[in-house]
Amino acid sequence: MSFCTTIWEDVSPLRSAIIAHPFLSELADGTLAPESFRHYILQDSLYLAEYGRMLAIAAARAPDAAARLEFSDGAKVAVQVEEVLHQSYFTQFGVDADMVRSARPSLACLGYTGYLATLAATRSYEELIAGILPCFWVYWEVGCIIKPRAVTPNRYSAWIDTYADPSFGEATQRVCALVDRAAERASADIRAKMAEAFRMTTRFEYMFWDSAYHRADWPIAL
Repeated sequence: MSFCTTIWEDVSPLRSAIIAHPFLSELADGTLAPESFRHYILQDSLYLAEYGRMLAIAAARAPDAAARLEFSDGAKVAVQVEEVLHQSYFTQFGVDADMVRSARPSLACLGYTGYLATLAATRSYEELIAGILPCFWVYWEVGCIIKPRAVTPNRYSAWIDTYADPSFGEATQRVCALVDRAAERASADIRAKMAEAFRMTTRFEYMFWDSAYHRADWPIAL
């Protein structure tokens, strides 16, 4: 089996926990509290700004033109999602300019982006792109699974449609192919580190939704 197939099966229990999380089940049936979704979109906006930078770094470190183009395009899409999808939801859910300016990353958001930044700054290109992949792949799986069960009408349908869109799935498959290609060329030690990066960022995917559902804040507000 390929690297991606193997590691995807390895994190199956975590993927099941993500799909079963009440944030996503309630989002699908339209009952998710607007306050939890507002927390999510503010944190996701902060996350995507940093994720776009990590994609740009991956593009700069990529060994060939195909990878450079793919990660450059991914960085552009991250910015577009932030500007288009989030802005529409900011309006719908009463997020004003002051709230956006004053937003600070939650513990889950800062942990996730900080881990990606550490991969980008101190680890190999192979580990970085393995850590980048779950944000594509987990969201694609989530979109595909919850779209058929989502109620209509649904205030969250635009979010669901974005990540269930076939074009997002195609982008996910292209990134998987790049990760598999990098793993084929890597040593056993690097492949093990790639697997750990993938597991870690998949954990952060769960933590991000869990944090949003509970509207988690830092233990001591400053």
